[in-house]
Amino acid sequence: MTKNTTSQDLSKTTTHLDFSKKSKNFNPLEPFLGVPGFTLVTCLFIGAFFYLDYRAFLHPGFSLFGRSGTTTPSSLPSEAKAAIAKAPANVNGRLGFLNGGGDTCDIYDGKWVWDDNYPLYQSQDCPFADNGFRCLENGRPDSYYTKWRWQPHDCDLPRFNATMMLEKLRNRRLAFIGDSIGRNQWESMLCLLATAIPNKDSIYEVNGNPITKHKGFLVFRFEDYNCTVEYYRSPYLVVQGSPPKGSPKDVRMTLKLDHVTWTHRQWKDADVLVFNSGHWWSYAKTIKQGCYFQEGMEVKMKMDLTNAFQKSIETLVDFVASQVDTKKTQVMLRTYAPVHFRGGTWNTGGHCHQLKLPDFGPLPNNTRKLVDIVSGVLSKHPQGFQVIKLMNVTPMTYQRQDGHTSLYHFGPGNGPGPMNRQDCSHWCLPGVPDTWNELVYALFLRREYSRS
Repeated sequence: MTKNTTSQDLSKTTTHLDFSKKSKNFNPLEPFLGVPGFTLVTCLFIGAFFYLDYRAFLHPGFSLFGRSGTTTPSSLPSEAKAAIAKAPANVNGRLGFLNGGGDTCDIYDGKWVWDDNYPLYQSQDCPFADNGFRCLENGRPDSYYTKWRWQPHDCDLPRFNATMMLEKLRNRRLAFIGDSIGRNQWESMLCLLATAIPNKDSIYEVNGNPITKHKGFLVFRFEDYNCTVEYYRSPYLVVQGSPPKGSPKDVRMTLKLDHVTWTHRQWKDADVLVFNSGHWWSYAKTIKQGCYFQEGMEVKMKMDLTNAFQKSIETLVDFVASQVDTKKTQVMLRTYAPVHFRGGTWNTGGHCHQLKLPDFGPLPNNTRKLVDIVSGVLSKHPQGFQVIKLMNVTPMTYQRQDGHTSLYHFGPGNGPGPMNRQDCSHWCLPGVPDTWNELVYALFLRREYSRS
């Protein structure tokens, strides 16, 4: 997937570049070296060059000269250098996730490393991203958040190859089901795959809907490969609807915890399913608005959010185990992506615009709660982990406080938004959701190769 550029590698790159600069000022006529000294230094330099080129072959992330037009570590401000220095040291000798490393490697146990070969695309080259996710086009002054790559401790992930992914998806369907953060990830996948398609007009929504449609579902076809990449909006993954007759007057609607979302008829036969849930499971979005929890025909007035969320995941797992052909369909469930509001919430002046760099600290216990619930459900179900691959992105995403749209979600040309209207839930594109999709890519390819 990726390139193994680390803070240690980067410092080595700078050292060799400094050496090359100094060698330009070397005077071969100086009496203490003379021609033999110059010859020796020249040979050493050539040898070092080929050594570095060999390193680049073995470790695809190592780049002697980097990309033109990108920010090199030597030109970073001090706070960015400090963040790179705090990142855990690189580990050598890892196996590739697709060629042996996947047997024992936990791809969610790792660290963020600086990689100057990122991002994998530019937002201005992708017509399939919402204006609200185009942070650089919307006035964000820094691009540091686009340069971090996820590196597992015990293996190397394959670098995302859009052509290969599309070829594997030929005549097939990939569907994302969840909330607006799931949509964020879906749009990231569209942008990643579109890098392999010169004619963007050959990628289109099958019903003629624009990317700005935010209700129901969207299905984009990649005509050259006859495959579709789909999004179905379902914030709770279960049915939300009118309460049963005779319900208390406070009950305006209910979440039917024992019925998976109505759209299942449209997505259950897809070849790859990626679910997410969590952001809408809050008091403000449920009970405060008169939305209570229902099982059968009974409204559970005293059921708490934790129990309700758990039951929704149980319903999803039961549905997948009984109604989805998991021999054909690969199913993934991505865990909660933490928000990073400071000084308030989304509607009380919370902010994150000053968070320009990752925080490599551990995941707090209160954030771990949703992950534990999902993991617990899968563990207790007799087929849980057999039919659903859990994508535990919560710890790695918690560290990426720098990647939110914050002030920069009002569309190109509108500039930063007001300080009291920041978005610290959704993510800039390119950015963190691309990493989630690199994990999807790795899991997808591993299953494909295991069957070939």
